Amino acid sequence: MGKSTIACNLAAISAAQGRRTLLIDLDVQGNSSRYLLGAQPATQAGGVAGFFEQTLSYTFNPLPPTHFVQRTPFDGLDLLAASPTLDELQPKLEARHKIYKLREALAQLGREYQQIYLDTPPALNFYTRSALMGASGCLIPFDCDDFSRQALYTLLANVEEIRADHNAALQVKGIVVNQFQPRARLPQQLVQELIDEGLPVLQPYLQASVKVRESHQLARPLIHLEPKHPLTQALLALHQRLL
Repeated sequence: MGKSTIACNLAAISAAQGRRTLLIDLDVQGNSSRYLLGAQPATQAGGVAGFFEQTLSYTFNPLPPTHFVQRTPFDGLDLLAASPTLDELQPKLEARHKIYKLREALAQLGREYQQIYLDTPPALNFYTRSALMGASGCLIPFDCDDFSRQALYTLLANVEEIRADHNAALQVKGIVVNQFQPRARLPQQLVQELIDEGLPVLQPYLQASVKVRESHQLARPLIHLEPKHPLTQALLALHQRLL
């Protein structure tokens, strides 16, 4: 289970519990978009690339961010889908200093949706920074190995810099322990060290499960595939903690 899987499952839980929910997929790989849409073709809405492309040209009456949203097969859950075009748009957006456009869109979308989740790229690029400048909080997955630990420290420093310079409301909502093996000594030791350092480690920890692969293949978040599965229950508990 990676960042896209966590984002999609938390968003699906939010919608299943009756909240109007939006997921914004900012990762050019589009894993969240495929997970939530499955075989359903992308609509003509344009997705997140369409939204950003519009910001590059002056329009007297720009289309609202909701124009670029499409529905998913799951009630109450909408999507701003990713596309490969995001790669081509990035240098143009950087050159034109469009870094705050997503923040403006989130302010508008917040009037339409009760919960908004953003799936960012793994690198701290234009889209990740745009998301952090507009979000009220972020979750950081931790995969219980030393490489992930070093990346965690780097990301925490980056988040603090963006909070100090661009978005005072930004908070690290928590570190999500991922791929946890309760019987292995090293994961327990690494997680305990993070806790001892005072970092906001969230419980419950998410364990590895083949059910996640089945969920990906069927394009059905776990709350819709197998709501009583232990991993689904852990995600439900994590969602409740975040509320």
